[in-house]
Amino acid sequence: MTPADADGTVEFADRAVYLPDADALVLADVHLGRGEASMVDAPIDAAERVVERIAELLDRFDPATVAIAGDLLHSFSWIPRGVRLAIEGTEAAIDGAGAELVCTPGNHDAMLADVFDGETAPARRLADGETVVCHGHERPQLDGSRYVIGHDHPALAVEGRKHPCFLYGPGAYEDGDGAADVLVLPAFSRLARGTTVNARRGRDFQSPLVTDADAFHPVIRDVDGEETLWFPPLGECRRVL
Repeated sequence: MTPADADGTVEFADRAVYLPDADALVLADVHLGRGEASMVDAPIDAAERVVERIAELLDRFDPATVAIAGDLLHSFSWIPRGVRLAIEGTEAAIDGAGAELVCTPGNHDAMLADVFDGETAPARRLADGETVVCHGHERPQLDGSRYVIGHDHPALAVEGRKHPCFLYGPGAYEDGDGAADVLVLPAFSRLARGTTVNARRGRDFQSPLVTDADAFHPVIRDVDGEETLWFPPLGECRRVL
């Protein structure tokens, strides 16, 4: 997959993507409650800001579907009140935009049923009939020609600065129907600094959909400059970055 191949099929945004053929906005690893659970120095309005950011993406793309590719929650054992309010706000914003919200549970979503009564499934095929959304911590239960996942929180280090990044692997996953593309999303949560992928090999990734890391193109979305920056595959990047 190159920028030319992706033109018109993927629109990159702030830690999320819009897929025009499926009319779907996809994000992953929101990790609501991470600040409380991890005792990190989180902004007091972190959860509220998540709702605002999703609302901004809804205004920009007006999708028919919003798919969360796992780890909406962070804690395995308790739900802070702010998390409940954030989920209610997210549902209200998506409903108000006339979109459908679906969640594919991740490994952190043990308590998802306690706060979300909408549609959930281990994997979801989007309206284009080709794209499958799942968290990526397990092999998907549906076949597709493209998988959109989260789980690994990729980030690329450039000149000593870490940037959340997407990873696009053309034909990177062999499923029942042959080779399929894989798009790994960065964590939507800004409290997740990300895992630097520059020197990582396939065995270093937690997702079974990432086996040959050298074939994945890092993609950085420059939000301020409104520019999408494509890099050579990791196999080439690690020699120059």
